[in-house]
Amino acid sequence: MGVTCSYAQDFVYTPKNPAFGGSPYNYSWLLSSTQAQDTYEAPADESSSYSSYYNSDPVNNFTESLNRQILSQLSRQIVSRQFGEDALDEGTYVLGDYQIEIGNGGTGLNISIVDNSTGATTSVEVPYF
Repeated sequence: MGVTCSYAQDFVYTPKNPAFGGSPYNYSWLLSSTQAQDTYEAPADESSSYSSYYNSDPVNNFTESLNRQILSQLSRQIVSRQFGEDALDEGTYVLGDYQIEIGNGGTGLNISIVDNSTGATTSVEVPYF
């Protein structure tokens, strides 16, 4: 049997980041390196941010919420009429900012929704089954 000789040395890890025990002289180098790699730009429109919701007008928020609930209720009634026993009466309804016209067509239920605040119109035809 031959004699095998091996050599080793101590391995010591030294972090570069001063926050994790590295040299405090590395701080400016790490900061400039990070800033050079940063390509993120803040959005120009602040209205879509999370904080703008809470800084907006509470009456506007209430109106929008009420309109969403009215349209949600209408959609439940439409589905119930088409697939259930409850009937949705034909006619024109004014609910909040919306004017809703409901009528029977040859192939299904015709619904026209007009947003009175913007003038936008949406037409939906729900086919009979």
